[in-house]
Amino acid sequence: MCGIAGIFDTRERRAIDRSLLNAMTDVIAHRGPDGDGTHVEPGVGLGHRRLSIIDLAGGRQPMGNADGSVVVVYNGEIYNFQALRRELSDAGYQFATRSDTEVIVHGWQEWGPACVERFNGMFAFALWDRNREALFLCRDRLGIKPLHYGVLPDGHLVFGSELKSLYLHPGLSREIDPHAVEDYFTYGYVPDPRTILKQLKKLPPGESLLIERGKPVPSPTAYWDVPFPSLGSMDDAEACEELVARLSDAVERRLISDVPLGAFLSGGVDSSAVVAMMSELSSGPVKTCNIAFDADAFDESAHASLVARHCKTDHRTEKVAVDDFDLLDRLADLYDEPYADSSAIPTYRVCELAKKDVTVALSGDGGDEAIAGYRRYQRHLSEERSRSGLPGVIRRPVFGALGSIYPRMRWAPRFLRARSTLQMLGRDGVEGYAAIQSVLQEDLRQRIYSDGFRRELGGYRGAQVLHDHAHRAPTEDPLSLIQYLDMKTYLVGDILTKVDRASMAHSLEVRVPFLDHELVGWLTGLPRRMKLRDGEGKWVLKRGLGRHLPRDILYRRKQGFAVPLASWFRGPLRARVADAVRSPALLDTGWFEGGVLKKLVDEHVGERQDHSAAIWSILMFEAFLRRVMSGSAAGSS
Repeated sequence: MCGIAGIFDTRERRAIDRSLLNAMTDVIAHRGPDGDGTHVEPGVGLGHRRLSIIDLAGGRQPMGNADGSVVVVYNGEIYNFQALRRELSDAGYQFATRSDTEVIVHGWQEWGPACVERFNGMFAFALWDRNREALFLCRDRLGIKPLHYGVLPDGHLVFGSELKSLYLHPGLSREIDPHAVEDYFTYGYVPDPRTILKQLKKLPPGESLLIERGKPVPSPTAYWDVPFPSLGSMDDAEACEELVARLSDAVERRLISDVPLGAFLSGGVDSSAVVAMMSELSSGPVKTCNIAFDADAFDESAHASLVARHCKTDHRTEKVAVDDFDLLDRLADLYDEPYADSSAIPTYRVCELAKKDVTVALSGDGGDEAIAGYRRYQRHLSEERSRSGLPGVIRRPVFGALGSIYPRMRWAPRFLRARSTLQMLGRDGVEGYAAIQSVLQEDLRQRIYSDGFRRELGGYRGAQVLHDHAHRAPTEDPLSLIQYLDMKTYLVGDILTKVDRASMAHSLEVRVPFLDHELVGWLTGLPRRMKLRDGEGKWVLKRGLGRHLPRDILYRRKQGFAVPLASWFRGPLRARVADAVRSPALLDTGWFEGGVLKKLVDEHVGERQDHSAAIWSILMFEAFLRRVMSGSAAGSS
């Protein structure tokens, strides 16, 4: 795994500032401590930091063809590179290395932009073609690897694995996008393609961008989307058997490595499934690791140990304090824009632990989205059944209006607290799922925003992100639709972002078998009854793994990777939270109502309400403004 950065002159062939390119590359040295390189010619500069995984001696980047007319910098792994190498060799291409990087170079020469359709892997790369005077940017199908870019007023296009590389460019405006702020306080992250800054974007998953010098910079082009195909008839036994076989194949593709390899093992279904497949494919014990918390309510280590014994892995557990909140400012530095998933803290720690033994770790991420494992899916389907009983032309205006005027009575018995039910009935399915996913509900967001900021938003609402994706969705099935929405937003913007930054902070590569695009294409085509049945999510996976894992693991209640925010904000972080809501960095923006923020904290500390998610979002936004936007984190790695 690596880090890339670069500058491309979209207008002419002006000289590239080598010192700037080196600085953009050096600031992401944590992504690749094993080597660095640059390629500079008039009008283009490519930078690379290398974490050596395959072909340790010969895989140095930037890498080009024989005459240097095609040059690539690349972050990721192409798991089918050996088959592609044979195909390209048969077509007459000469290979100088054993690396998968060279397959991109010759694949481009043979197939052009369509080369990406042949790659099975996780990747983000930038390729310079001198003969075409074109820069090609591409990101893998599910967005496992990140790629950010922006076109500056002087015509330079900058790109990088992390925003911190782009922040170094003196021509970049630091103007924050108000829509991105609304998105952040809706979801806890800034969904693709936005970034927190107006001038910068994320290249969305499954999309590429071909920029030809002298021509306007086009919009990205999609080369893949989550398919949700119709698989035809299949009985339960066939589906279970085929799922396990396909998962095993996906795991096997991810075992190629010239450095030590292992796996995260939380004791949940998905990571346990990956470890079980690894153990059956490996000749020796698989190296596994997990962290244990010093509080039973948050500790899954006993479940992980049970799987480790069952699969006979070489298992390492380390105990960390549940009050591990020393990373707050470090998280702001790592993520470069506001990011409010508090499980980033234990994720950082488990990556730190894994790096002690391995350089590559497999994880179970993606299983919940691909096979409907989240409990919120069942809640959404239940709400959809309630909404379906009334015509939308009546339901939306009537219940929406009642929900807006019905008083808040959180103190009252549950049967009198009808506001949320009325609001739910007044929404359509996408609005309903946006409400389920929201970190701060819309009425709370409107309360914390100032009048001036609401005017800046001009009526924009974070739910628009889901509406935009829903319009392009290849399915109308209520369950498949929200799986699609999650894969386009939560999976890439929250889960994969969290793991990428936390792992690369420790120079650790993480591979995700459940997000093999061929496996995803099959899983999404399964009928609903094989995903959700009898109140059980991931039904077909759990049934299929019955011969591979203990029943206590497969059917235990999903726990999650949580930290005790509510108690932190009433105890050891109470003073920090009080300082944050009156911080000049936050209040000088003019976007927030300071009195409302203080009231939220007072209500939480007084245990009148649990505002922990909202407070954490505010805390992380303040840390971003203070450390990243002020420049105090510049150069941190």
